[in-house]
Amino acid sequence: MKKIVGIRFKPAGKVYDFECGAYVLELGNHVIVETEQGLGFGTVAVPPAPLDDGPRKKPLKKVFRIASEKDFAQREKNRKTEELAHNYCLKCIARLKLKMNLFSVESTFDASKLTFFFTADGRVDFRQLVKMLVKKLGVKIEMRQVGIRNQAKMCGGIGRCGREICCSQFMEKFSPVSIRMAKEQGLSLNPTKISGQCGRLMCCLTYEYETYKKLKANLPKLGKRVQTTEGAGKVIRHNLNTNRFVIRLSDGGQEVELGPDHIVKEKKKPND
Repeated sequence: MKKIVGIRFKPAGKVYDFECGAYVLELGNHVIVETEQGLGFGTVAVPPAPLDDGPRKKPLKKVFRIASEKDFAQREKNRKTEELAHNYCLKCIARLKLKMNLFSVESTFDASKLTFFFTADGRVDFRQLVKMLVKKLGVKIEMRQVGIRNQAKMCGGIGRCGREICCSQFMEKFSPVSIRMAKEQGLSLNPTKISGQCGRLMCCLTYEYETYKKLKANLPKLGKRVQTTEGAGKVIRHNLNTNRFVIRLSDGGQEVELGPDHIVKEKKKPND
């Protein structure tokens, strides 16, 4: 029976499906697989599972072999090449006075191609830069401009929570994040407190957003005036853990914590 296995090429990168072939693989195994750009060095991220016979857009490529000592040596050699190319490219950028921020260089496993990742405010004419790189390095060169969130994902770092930033640790793709999510969770709207290292809104704002919406569904909105069994007042706080809210009574300004069952529904006036 044919089996399918999930392979990841970068930490927290996208998982791609491959056919196991004759190999018995386990989680964490290092393998060499066939890709559109030649052979690639990857890690088993999803254990093998039976391959269904459903229709597919493209036939699955196979695991070429289990990584050997020679493959690890090649990967280490590629890293040194990437470092050399990165340093040389920085010198070229300074010489050409290009307004771009180079932050990473990646080599294909067979070292036939180098991809340079950079950020920039606008379009950059890097034709002369590519010529200089090809002349020096003697391989195919690709310049790829990416967004600042992608830069944070590729470079990694420590978040304000003290842990490795989510995008480089486990997130495979970015979800839309809005300021409304911070408002819904009662967080400070100070940009310095809700922004990540990339300068954009923190991805973790999405984690509890839906939960907050559900918990608030049965509670009156902040600032709303409500009639309760304890009297009329204005909602000033929510206590979502206990499904209760706090109102400031109109007569005297006393604060009272109540549950949704203490709200008195207004009676509809009969039609004239």
